[in-house]
Amino acid sequence: MKTFKLVISTPDGDLFSGEAVKVSLRGTEGELAVLANHIPFITSVKPCTCRVEMENGEEKRVGVEGGLLSVGTDVVTLMSGSAKWE
Repeated sequence: MKTFKLVISTPDGDLFSGEAVKVSLRGTEGELAVLANHIPFITSVKPCTCRVEMENGEEKRVGVEGGLLSVGTDVVTLMSGSAKWE
């Protein structure tokens, strides 16, 4: 599957920076998922468990207190005041 660069960032630094196949989380309008080549957009994120699907099929989960998701042409960035692996 096609991958994209994902950065999960907090005020303490980047929790994750690497390739992902899919990221799923709860935006203000409901659940959403981002795949490679998604149209660029920005949305706020509600407190939730963010699911990151890796290239090898492994799913990682990270709890975020909310924040902002920016989907660009080259990178997807999730910015949160607090994030930790579950």
